Amino acid sequence: MATPARTADEITRTEPPDEIQAVPVRHPGRWIAAAVVAVLIVALAHSVATNPRFEWGVVGETACADSWGRALKTGEPSLSLPCFAERRYGGVPDEEMLMALSPGHLAKAITGMKALAKNGLRYPIAPYGIQSDVRAGMGVSYARK
Repeated sequence: MATPARTADEITRTEPPDEIQAVPVRHPGRWIAAAVVAVLIVALAHSVATNPRFEWGVVGETACADSWGRALKTGEPSLSLPCFAERRYGGVPDEEMLMALSPGHLAKAITGMKALAKNGLRYPIAPYGIQSDVRAGMGVSYARK
């Protein structure tokens, strides 16, 4: 059954519509995510401020023989990137870093290197590639049993 057509008077309103009762939408997930991010930021700031192993001098520093001086001064192991002179005149390859140890850490380092060698990783690591045959070194590490 078809609906009868409405007249213009029926369509036009003379009174204003009722007020809309808006209720704010709650977003608990946003509050939880903001709290988690805030906790992570505080934890990172605390780690940077209080962790003795986090030093700005170790991050990307290249200075000749700085690792040796730092190891002697602090008594802790130290890593550094070799400087231009060590690479150019000392023959240090681009992929290597310098590590300095105090005598007190030497025994632990040797024990660790022996454990690595027992598992097949020998130091110095041979530069296998186009210029050298892999079989010479790998045969020692992965001998047939």
